[in-house]
Amino acid sequence: MKLVAVSAGLSTPSSTRLLADRLAEAVHGELAPQGLDVETEVVELRELAVAVANNLVTGFPPPPLAAAIDAVTGAAGLIAVTPVFTASYSGLFKSFFDLIDPDALTGKPVLIAATGGTARHSLVLEHALRPLFSYLRADVVPTAVYAASEDWGSGGDAYTEGLPARIRRAGGELAARMAARPSRAASEDDDVTALERQLSDLRFD
Repeated sequence: MKLVAVSAGLSTPSSTRLLADRLAEAVHGELAPQGLDVETEVVELRELAVAVANNLVTGFPPPPLAAAIDAVTGAAGLIAVTPVFTASYSGLFKSFFDLIDPDALTGKPVLIAATGGTARHSLVLEHALRPLFSYLRADVVPTAVYAASEDWGSGGDAYTEGLPARIRRAGGELAARMAARPSRAASEDDDVTALERQLSDLRFD
């Protein structure tokens, strides 16, 4: 089972990458006790920025970008994290997902997250990211995670849920969907096998 995290952070170190890593750890923490072997791959869009731009112009992805696209489309679960620029996702983030086939994420469990300097941008999750992945027909988990600068190191209080708790809850939701997908796929395979047996029993005399 493969988990892919897409990070659109531009700096090194990056709070966007840090949030992606924390979310991936939360998913691992939920799946490991179930005996599920999870491999995690992080796609750093900063390293693919030139390739993304060239692909938009030429229509042909170079090997590293093609590998990143294949990783995203082939993952059992996806974490997508972007910094907030001008009250929305970054241009690099949107450009990368513009290269994904519109049907490639259908039904795929996706956890959306974003980082920003102030909590005032937290609605970007609902007015930008969730509509994007809903358009791609992904299975977006209910809990989206936004991390403002002041959220790091904060445990919350009696009236607000802190960042660590939101990460755990979102990770648990994604893990539950990832764990359920293999059983659904196996059920579909069983249905196909049963149909094949029925067809093989038919006699066309």
